[in-house]
Amino acid sequence: MSASSPLTVGVVGAGRVGAVLGAALNAAGHRVVAAAAVSAASRERAARLLPGAAILPADEVARAAEHLLLLAVPDDALAGVVSGLAATGALRPGQKVAHTSGAHGLDVLGDVEGMALHPAMTFTGADSDLERLPGIAWGVTTADRVFAARLVADLGGVPEWVAEDARPVYHAALAHGANHLVTLVNEAADLLRAAGIAEPARILSPLLHAALDNALRLGDAALTGPVSRGDAGTVGKHLDRMPAEAVPAYLALARRTADRAIAAGRLRPQDAALLLDVLSRAGVGSAA
Repeated sequence: MSASSPLTVGVVGAGRVGAVLGAALNAAGHRVVAAAAVSAASRERAARLLPGAAILPADEVARAAEHLLLLAVPDDALAGVVSGLAATGALRPGQKVAHTSGAHGLDVLGDVEGMALHPAMTFTGADSDLERLPGIAWGVTTADRVFAARLVADLGGVPEWVAEDARPVYHAALAHGANHLVTLVNEAADLLRAAGIAEPARILSPLLHAALDNALRLGDAALTGPVSRGDAGTVGKHLDRMPAEAVPAYLALARRTADRAIAAGRLRPQDAALLLDVLSRAGVGSAA
């Protein structure tokens, strides 16, 4: 079996990720014949994105997946799903099992032959997610790199080989960057609303796009703003006027920004002393 010939595929977990990847496999010339979808939202998503797939229980999906079984279930549920399918005899020799968890590698599969196949992309479950797949990286852990590379190529992506023991750090990097970015953007939008700005996105969109582009191109050299300049007075005013619930996150990020600015030579330690004192005193106050 090779990923260059059409594969008969089953998808367990027609959530935001599973349904989209199933649709991408169909578009690549493979055939998703069955999917497990429990919630009403998942069933609707499967009907929209995987119209040719039968909606079946997970063990029947596994039996129908002659070549490839895609497991797109929550991280903490994955081990139980794998062991449950193995216990029912739903998995067969020669069948590949691929899971989409970023945090897990091969250990979670036990004796089952397969791979960790994690798309480095955020998903909403909408049809437009398919447009984001071409060119993305996939964090892959597998013993069969040839099959995995061909499968990722069919999906328009590029494999990044991640060692088993590096999976948690790999996943932490993506979660820290993408998930916390969403929180950070929404925190900034809330603060702008508190300042009387009715449409925060109009201010934030050009600023944040530029900041992200600069950070990816320049690294710590892209740092600007009061922390990187050591403007303790300005930072103190921020902390005095911010809503209390926003202060801990601001403090944590300001401290880390100061550390990185100092290490990168953007901020001299002597210029940082007063700033760090302001952050330290504010931290004591917020913890009280």
